[in-house]
Amino acid sequence: MNEIPQPPLRQQTLYELIGGEKTFRRLVHRFYQGVADDPELRAMYPEEDLGPAEERLTLFLMQYWGGPRTYSDERGHPRLRMRHAPFAVNRAAHDAWLRHMRAAVDGLGLEPDHERQLWDYLVYAAASMVNTPG
Repeated sequence: MNEIPQPPLRQQTLYELIGGEKTFRRLVHRFYQGVADDPELRAMYPEEDLGPAEERLTLFLMQYWGGPRTYSDERGHPRLRMRHAPFAVNRAAHDAWLRHMRAAVDGLGLEPDHERQLWDYLVYAAASMVNTPG
């Protein structure tokens, strides 16, 4: 008797594993709550309202972790270093960004492996944005 071949099981993305859009929106909203009151970082956001920046980061992170491709559909290739080039991102800004992101990640209550995967990327991303000594 011939067995019907089964398609390979699709592995879930981190986006799916940690709760999808709702989780990423919580993460980024909590992060921007910290940014709003941080003079080091707030100066880097020329928009009076942080809402557009919050939406861009949310869409980027959702796409990066396997969610919808809305970010690229709306804005093209992420080109993160180029998009941040107009801003002087030094070590102090790096540290402030990670401090607020750490609080946001901790607020999610993720499983340790998922938290570590997300955090490792955020640390890498923050380091890659530094473009000014000091």
